[in-house]
Formats: sequence, C-alpha cells, structure tokens
Amino acid sequence: MPGAGKSTIADGLKSKGYEIINMGNAVRSEAKNRGIEPTGTNLGKLMLDLRTKDGPGAIAELIRPQIENSKSNVIIIDGIRSSPEIEVLRKYGRVKLLAIHASTSTRFGFLQQRGRSDDPQTKENFEERDSRELGVGISNPIALSDDAISNNNLTKDELVEISFRKIEDWQK
Repeated sequence: MPGAGKSTIADGLKSKGYEIINMGNAVRSEAKNRGIEPTGTNLGKLMLDLRTKDGPGAIAELIRPQIENSKSNVIIIDGIRSSPEIEVLRKYGRVKLLAIHASTSTRFGFLQQRGRSDDPQTKENFEERDSRELGVGISNPIALSDDAISNNNLTKDELVEISFRKIEDWQK
C-alpha cells in the first residue's frame, strides 16, 4: 500500500547497485508530457484513465522501454499495483514479488514526511488514495507475494538490509 516503504527500499537497493524502475514515476512523467499538474488527485485520475484506455496493465506498459533497454540482470520494480501489471512484466523475465506491510498510521506518517506533490496531507486524502489503490487491485499482488516484510518498527537501514537479503536469496 502507499507509504509502506517501497521507495525507501528501492533507494537503498539502488545504492547497492540494483537498477530501479518506479511505476509511479512513469505516471508522473506521463502527466508532465500531457501538461497535467502532478497532484494526488490528478495522478490518480490519470492512472485510472490510462488503465481504462489501454487496459489494466497500462502502467507496466509505460515502463516497457526501460526494461527493454536495461543491461541489468535484475531490475527492482517499485510500485506494482495489479495482477495484469505482473502479467505484462512476466513477458520480460522472471518476476518475484516482495510485499511491504505497514499499519495505516505508520503509512500515513511516512507519506506526510515524504513530501511528493501527490502525497496525501489529510486523513481523508489518504483514505481516498487507499481506496483508489484497492480499486485497481493492489491487494492481489500483496496476497500473492513470494515474501513479505512488516515495516512497523524497522529503521530504514534494517528495512533495506532485510529486503536486500531476501532478493539476494532469490538469485541463488
């Protein structure tokens, strides 16, 4: 779910040499190309519009060129939201899912601190975003993940290290 720690992990894994592709950044880039202000409401609407127009795997299709142009054997994809996105990604390689869990209050606190233009600043905005994410099917990849981490009482370093070890184990 939004604010659980996915981007924190991605940033930490990038410093360990992994290539990172952020699906939310793909939507933000598309908004910029269309001249849309990157607010939470606008990006959420664009995400839904892209899925309506181009199918439920549309956001994964936005990152296809990055995947195809990659020289890396392992790419960390930050922000998978649905099973159809997973199916798109499986066309390009083996997919392993790591779910990151955090309580509602923890996630809201992380999002308030993060400072992206689309981060919810009120509890109402946060609940709207969660509802939108659940509506596109985020619960399916979470439920079908290969492994999971609870991020309620971890430091950033602990979160990254646990994730790093899990991903390293997957490569053995």
